[in-house]
Amino acid sequence: MDAQTLVDERGELWLALAPLWLEREPRETDYASMVAVIQRHDLTVRELEWVFRLELAPVLSRQQMSVAGEWRSFDDYKLMKQLVAHNLRLNGWRRKSWALFSGLTTMMTRHRWNELMGRVLVERGEVP
Repeated sequence: MDAQTLVDERGELWLALAPLWLEREPRETDYASMVAVIQRHDLTVRELEWVFRLELAPVLSRQQMSVAGEWRSFDDYKLMKQLVAHNLRLNGWRRKSWALFSGLTTMMTRHRWNELMGRVLVERGEVP
């Protein structure tokens, strides 16, 4: 898959979910916006979990853990470049390694993710 295809297929979703890693707790409007974007992407909860764990967390957790990093907001262009570069390399042993360590990279945002997935399930008329 090339960079433009990644941006076309995942860019909106990645940028919508990035606030899960910000310093502040997401507001109601943030969650509502995330749910709306998720609904447009027609992914299962399982597929969304892998987007969270493999496509986003390895990049965004580094930003979150950086002492020098600013994590009150993101530069969307810079973030997209980092996400595309990561995801272009995400195959074979890299995918397996990130899957193995995804518990560590998602640890600080797991509570927010669980809240979001509960809202997605309610929106879809499923039991959370």
